[in-house]
Amino acid sequence: MENRLRLRELGMKIGRFDTGELNGLTDVPGVKVGHHTLSYDLEAGKAVRTGVTAILPHGGNLFQEKVLGSVHVINGFGKTVGSIQLQELGTIESPIMLTNTLSVPAVAEGTLRYLLDQNSDIGESTGTVNVLVGECNDGYLNDIRGLHVRPEHAYRAIQSATAGAVAEGCVGAGTGMSCMGYKGGIGTSSRVAPFAEHIYTVGALVVSNFGEERDLLLPGRGRTAVADHTPPPTQTPHGSIMIVIATDAPVNERQLYRMAKRATFGLARTGSFSAHGSGDIVIAFSTAHRIPHYPDRLTRPCAYLVEDGEAISRLFEMTVEAVEEAIWNSLCKATTTIGNQGRIKRAIEYDLFLSNLAQP
Repeated sequence: MENRLRLRELGMKIGRFDTGELNGLTDVPGVKVGHHTLSYDLEAGKAVRTGVTAILPHGGNLFQEKVLGSVHVINGFGKTVGSIQLQELGTIESPIMLTNTLSVPAVAEGTLRYLLDQNSDIGESTGTVNVLVGECNDGYLNDIRGLHVRPEHAYRAIQSATAGAVAEGCVGAGTGMSCMGYKGGIGTSSRVAPFAEHIYTVGALVVSNFGEERDLLLPGRGRTAVADHTPPPTQTPHGSIMIVIATDAPVNERQLYRMAKRATFGLARTGSFSAHGSGDIVIAFSTAHRIPHYPDRLTRPCAYLVEDGEAISRLFEMTVEAVEEAIWNSLCKATTTIGNQGRIKRAIEYDLFLSNLAQP
């Protein structure tokens, strides 16, 4: 397999904040990420290029120990499951699952089975559970009508989740995705900064599947758009992006919503304008507090970051930087892919970045 480089390995830096050790979502302590990839050929030119990605806010029982979360819809052309309850209650109680559009039901079922296996009380002595599943349309490279993702694949993605470096590019939910006319997929990045006597981390993970080549705004000494061109006869759909934000900063669900909204700016910096058919969804969570499913008291004291302007603004800026770099990493790490019916999405050329970096 081709050894592809991340953006910083090309000598390019986004923003002014430092990254975490892994420069990824798993720099947030306790967060785990797992993938299950499906990539094989079928008869009659059909090809499976898809998968599942699982994000675990912590490695314990998420239903019994929930985390605070929020969701922001940049553009609502999407099929996300579980976002309504997340918006209403402000807690996440399942792994955050990512896949292709038509595989949302199968992934929801697999995630439900995982949670039911963990919790014999669900649906019996207590209520049901809210599963979170986000999606992008990988139907250009993947035989999406074949419904090749099955519930067990979601289960395996969850079981494979680790706190180590996150695989990027053509893996998991990113296997068949396209971005800005090139091969897209999974990308991640992180930022760390001091807050008084504390150091907090913000991490981002994306499934990039949006835009055309003419939209691309390259980073560097001066933002440079790729020259406009006549699009090829066969076009990918408008596509989408799923963005997941994690932090260990003690923020509440309203503050997480404010952070999630700032992901819009990181997306826009790459050239996206959220086209009509682009489902652009942001899910944000904090690991600072765990909310028990069975409370043992009427009230619960929780400390949250003050909104004095400077501190919360720092988190906003860290979010924007991490989201933008995660998108570039998704492009940089993706490899040229031949998919369904022989369709091709080529990997982005590093010379595009390097030539922009060299501009005076």
